Amino acid sequence: MPWVLWVPAVLALALVVLPVVGLLVRTDLRRLPELIVSDAALTALRLSLEAAAVSTVACIVLGVPLAVVLARSTVRGIRVLRAVVLLPLVLPPVVGGLALLYLLGRKGFLGYLLGVTAGVQVPFTTAAVIIAQTFVAMPFLVVSLEGALRSGGDRYEQIASTLGARPWTVFRRVTLPLLLPALGSGAVLSFARALGEFGATITFAGSYEGVTRTLPLEVYVQAEADVDSAVALALLLIVVAVVVIAVARPRALEGTAR
Repeated sequence: MPWVLWVPAVLALALVVLPVVGLLVRTDLRRLPELIVSDAALTALRLSLEAAAVSTVACIVLGVPLAVVLARSTVRGIRVLRAVVLLPLVLPPVVGGLALLYLLGRKGFLGYLLGVTAGVQVPFTTAAVIIAQTFVAMPFLVVSLEGALRSGGDRYEQIASTLGARPWTVFRRVTLPLLLPALGSGAVLSFARALGEFGATITFAGSYEGVTRTLPLEVYVQAEADVDSAVALALLLIVVAVVVIAVARPRALEGTAR
């Protein structure tokens, strides 16, 4: 490895690590256990983990077919469709929250239809948290899977087709097994992104304790009232995210996730 790469690599690492060190320096270690086990903190953590888990499942159920379509389809306009799918990666989360609000809110065309026909109100509910997290997290899964499909090619799928396998059989017996390592990696990234979601959630779901106030929102609330509590909860969120990525992602990359 060229030694010259170490300089920008160290600078990049410092850009990521030093802000976390700043939080550690600012933390009141004597109050840390008390702050991270408060009722509000534990409630927000539980809601964050449960909502992120459900949104990750939604990302898998919806994102796997979408990635296969984007990677294998030859229809015209697929590049435009790909750009639209990746919009949540570049849009400010608040913009995504507003878009969801004006789609599913009382004044949105779909929200109005749900309210009139089924009496369902989506915004400012736990369901809104899950939808917002899925909106911002699914592109991470789609990008991982589409990249794996394109880099791996379609040779094995074509061989299976020439041997008489039907399209669904090819997808189930050939495509999905090839996707498992990328699927595990993408799912972990989606879960971590959903866990840290803030902007779309507060815009679309609000901040109601026990209902929509996830851990990032609890950090925001505490930052206005008790800075020590906000810092402690921010460290808790970092630790959870690091554990998820460090423990789950390497196994997923090796295709041995359990």
